[in-house]
Amino acid sequence: MQSTYAHKDVERAAHAHWNATDAYRVTEDSGKKKFYACSMLPYPSGKLHMGHVRNYTINDMLTRYLRMNGHNVLMPMGWDAFGLPAENAALKNGVPPAKWTHENIAYMKKQMQAMGLAVDWSREIATCDPTYYKWNQWLFLQMLKMPVKGIDGHPLMDEQGEPVTVAYRKTQVVNWDPVDQTVLANEQVIDGKGWRTGAVVEKREIPGYYLNITSYAEELLEHVQLGNPKATLNGWPDKVRLMQENWIGKSEGVRFAFPHEIKDASGALIGDGKMYVFTTRADTIMGVTFCAVAPEHPLAMHAAASNPELVAFIEECKSGGTTEAELATQEKKGMKTGLTVTHPLTGAAVDVWVGNYVLMSYGDGAVMGVPAHDERDFSFALKYGIEIKQVVAVEGEAFSLTEWADWYGDKQRGACVNSGALNGLNTKAAVDKVAELMAAKDLGEKKTTFRLRDWGVSRQRYWGTPIPIIHCDEHGAVPVPEKDLPVVLPQDCIPDGSGNPLNKHEGFHAGVVCPVCGKAARRETDTMDTFVDSSWYFMRYCDPSNSEKMVADGADYWMRDQDAAIGGSGMDQYIGGVEHAILHLLYARFWTKVMRDLGLVKIDEPFTKLLTQGMVLNHIYSRRTDKGGKDYFWPADVEHVLDDAGKVVGAKLVKAVGDLPVGTAIDYEGVGTMSKSKNNGVDPQDLIERYGADTARLYTMFTAPPEATLEWNDAAVEGSYRFLRRVWGFGHKLSTQSGLGEAAASVSKQTLSKPAKALRLEIHTVLKQVDYDYQRMQYNTVVSGAMKMLNALEDFKPDGSAGDTAAVAECFGLLLRCIYPATPHLAHQLWRDLGYAPQWGDLLDAPWPQPDDAALKREELELVLQINGKLRGSITVPASADKAAIEAAALASEAFVKQADGAAPKKVIVVPGRLVNVVV
Repeated sequence: MQSTYAHKDVERAAHAHWNATDAYRVTEDSGKKKFYACSMLPYPSGKLHMGHVRNYTINDMLTRYLRMNGHNVLMPMGWDAFGLPAENAALKNGVPPAKWTHENIAYMKKQMQAMGLAVDWSREIATCDPTYYKWNQWLFLQMLKMPVKGIDGHPLMDEQGEPVTVAYRKTQVVNWDPVDQTVLANEQVIDGKGWRTGAVVEKREIPGYYLNITSYAEELLEHVQLGNPKATLNGWPDKVRLMQENWIGKSEGVRFAFPHEIKDASGALIGDGKMYVFTTRADTIMGVTFCAVAPEHPLAMHAAASNPELVAFIEECKSGGTTEAELATQEKKGMKTGLTVTHPLTGAAVDVWVGNYVLMSYGDGAVMGVPAHDERDFSFALKYGIEIKQVVAVEGEAFSLTEWADWYGDKQRGACVNSGALNGLNTKAAVDKVAELMAAKDLGEKKTTFRLRDWGVSRQRYWGTPIPIIHCDEHGAVPVPEKDLPVVLPQDCIPDGSGNPLNKHEGFHAGVVCPVCGKAARRETDTMDTFVDSSWYFMRYCDPSNSEKMVADGADYWMRDQDAAIGGSGMDQYIGGVEHAILHLLYARFWTKVMRDLGLVKIDEPFTKLLTQGMVLNHIYSRRTDKGGKDYFWPADVEHVLDDAGKVVGAKLVKAVGDLPVGTAIDYEGVGTMSKSKNNGVDPQDLIERYGADTARLYTMFTAPPEATLEWNDAAVEGSYRFLRRVWGFGHKLSTQSGLGEAAASVSKQTLSKPAKALRLEIHTVLKQVDYDYQRMQYNTVVSGAMKMLNALEDFKPDGSAGDTAAVAECFGLLLRCIYPATPHLAHQLWRDLGYAPQWGDLLDAPWPQPDDAALKREELELVLQINGKLRGSITVPASADKAAIEAAALASEAFVKQADGAAPKKVIVVPGRLVNVVV
């Protein structure tokens, strides 16, 4: 073997071996315990980043460890290949998104393979492949006819007496760019203008398709909720569970109406003379001093018909946000409509305002305004001079009409005041009383609502799954027959900023006829939200080439709960970023439940355990430009400026950048997530070229626990590389000996020297801890354990005996097995070169070692010696020594004789296994 560690040669040889043996192909095997470990599939943006390296190495270490422990382990990989970035690249480069996407997939796959990941590439999928998205379309068609079940198990019915289905069509409010003639995502609207054109964005109502996720809200909450005895996702991080719980947002309150006599142009009462609101604070109902409705609310539209100023305000509202998150941060504005509704308990007239913070798509599109006990309403009332009426009091607390205090909105404290029949009641009792009063007036009732809203899946973009609908002038929106799936997306479109290119793609619409009447028709040009693609891909890995079924026997094997005949969770371990904690994970859970209800799978939840790995951070350096912008600098071009205490107070260039000479002062912004835009990323390819994949893998595992953020450190990368060179160097010293595997296997039969026994004791003790750390996925301490092993081996001085040789051979083989999941190339090569393979087979399937109880038994113990409570050295006694023998050894020690100076001991205290204290 080579004397020095040549990582390129080592990794090339390992890849050749694994490819030749098809080492990572996995099949269903009922004779082994299955384990399905999966990382969130990447978007093929062009290159891997260090976050990818970290994520996939975590998965790979788990896979290799479990495989060595006899599990049948699946680690697949695919590509979340649809989405807006490909269209943006097409606009910029003039190439079809398909070409850009497939080129990126090829490059990123090559990078992954260079990392040595134990991926079964025979299961690879790309969500832009028609053989994949055919099943998006097929399941969508099933949802269109799948009835939603009520609490009683019977199908829910709409107001027309028709079954409510999981997928349905309705109008939706969207951001419309009038120049690009396209719908924009919320993040593409900047200060009310289109990100590309700068045009003022309009709010438009257009038809689109929705999935009825709200019908699963109770079950989605129940399974994830902290403290719920019915929760099943106890293998998820608490923070993720709490995020999902808050997003689902179960609220119990009262839905009631403010009566009115407002009539439309035909003379009919608008909304049957009732304006409904929902509130969790019905106890504050006597403090209502205004109501606010959404700009699209029927009352707002009615008032605007005779009020040009209100028309202008409503138009202004259309340039605002379309989500709760956006509305929470924007300035709250309103305008009086001139209309009033009637307070349901007092009969007083209540002014109706239009508020830019009220969404028509949330609840009934109207809210009651209680300025005294809602912070948003308080600010709104101060801004517009609306009356503030205190109706909750806390003993000993004063109320201000000008400054908000936290207790004003506290549900847990206080009692009703100035509230008639509610006076003296706490929140719960008052809410119950209001519900009772409303029910008596036939104006409302207690109700449970959810913050969660149905999932709008229509996107007016090109690069996505075509929605399988045909539009007929006579029969409207008609589903594409299943036999005609997939509806294939054209690959040759190049978006030019003038709207969805599918609208004018002749081939896409050519020859399309209505499935009902056979007359000429037109395809739907909306495509599906890309979260659809990632909601079930992990199931397709189980049957990636099955053309007849969405999922089949493979899913029944891999996506099943081994502890339950039916129900439970499927995948054993899911790994990904916490940024996907809400939408992706929630949609995947919903999709799984729909597939379960269609009889496609037997589980309730997709993921048993979830690990959210921490971000990879690096230093950020910048400098303001003359025009007020920012230029960012690569860390390699910069050095820190330190104060007298060694604290970083700035930075300067150590390399000329553009017109800036060496020594130019720049700003240090601390550490942040690696980003191309901030020039603080590290290219994994460069790292692999310079140090090798094993160094990249080892560094990302050693520097921080998987869940913690990892702050990049070039010196630590060098340290990881030095460690691997030391391992290689030690292996090279052993290479002069033959049959190390056979020698290692014979260690229990050899006569060992005292130092050899000590070496085995230390190595097996570390092995026990390493095995525990592998089980809890604390890979940083796994690596530190391997470093301790190498230190012990390097410190050991063999005497050349067969016993010493066997001990070293065994201990180095244990080290190789311990570091193999982290550094598979180096460990694989040394394992083969040093002759371990003939004894235990290829390292990939070599049995995971267990600590030897015999090696862990100490023949002697070293105990701390104290005299009168002060440390005076140590004594060595046989491990089997009883209390009397330990006392005798202590009293016979040179340290005691010297300290006692002939005095008799008064007491001897023995702490087993630790110390002995002699009191003189």
